[in-house]
Amino acid sequence: MKNKIIELFKIQHPIIQAGMIWTSGWRLASASANAGCLGLIGAGSMHPDVLREHIQKCKKATDKPFGVNVPLLYPEIEKIMNIIAEEGVRIVFTSAGNPKTWTGWLKERGIKVVHVTASLKFAQKSEESGCDAVVAEGVEAGGHNGREETTTMVLIPMVREKIRIPLIAAGGIATGRQMLSAFALGADGVQIGSRFAASEESSMHVNYKKKITELNEGDTQLSLKKLVPVRLVKNKFFRQVQEAEDKGASIGELKNILGKARAKKGMFEGDLEEGELEIGQVSAMLKEIKPVKKIVEEIIKEYEFVKMEICKNNF
Repeated sequence: MKNKIIELFKIQHPIIQAGMIWTSGWRLASASANAGCLGLIGAGSMHPDVLREHIQKCKKATDKPFGVNVPLLYPEIEKIMNIIAEEGVRIVFTSAGNPKTWTGWLKERGIKVVHVTASLKFAQKSEESGCDAVVAEGVEAGGHNGREETTTMVLIPMVREKIRIPLIAAGGIATGRQMLSAFALGADGVQIGSRFAASEESSMHVNYKKKITELNEGDTQLSLKKLVPVRLVKNKFFRQVQEAEDKGASIGELKNILGKARAKKGMFEGDLEEGELEIGQVSAMLKEIKPVKKIVEEIIKEYEFVKMEICKNNF
């Protein structure tokens, strides 16, 4: 398979393993890279010294390309970016902020930059900022989401029509069939989060991995819209937030409920009731915890099979 994303990142498959907080450590990133995808370390839950350790361990575990995802609202952003440059990371995915802020600085140092966005407007700004590619993420995705609440099926063709740089689709993608659909909509590659979150190599707590395999349709919902919209599993914490929002809670009151380290408590420490459990809608399709290598093999096999079947039936 040859396409723009494969050529841009020098990888085997046009699949990016999303850089997810408390989930995407060096084990997941290196396993994804070794399986032929672009693995990403999620810097959003790491102090600078921890990120450096994960980058160094990832370099020892794979000789394939990998990158780092950096939320631009990170409080120690300058330290994070300097560590990335010092450690020789060649690919950075930025998110949660203005792509103009760091794209030039990174590209001056020979680093490829991709920005993650949930809207056409910011996809265009990403191209204007000099990004090498853009991830357009639909509202089906887990974690923090766009206020526009645009679905992947609507967002991808709109973005494809307006930008020239490579386009990566995200949100609601976990299978080869879904990957092929994203390509039909105009994407050059896909970014997958939830399916890799439920892998053996992810750093997510085993309690939560098992919980993911038990989720059904409707068990996740967009929440905390007054702060930053985030898709959560419906648990005790979610219901507490929902009750407060129904009563017209202020931003300050919602921040009080959220508190600190809520995502760590749920995703990394395995508290399934009091923790903030972020995951995408596609989790309803995930019924097994598997190694990354097996996940990628299944995605590619299904992609090739469905593509061949479509060609056979229509031509």
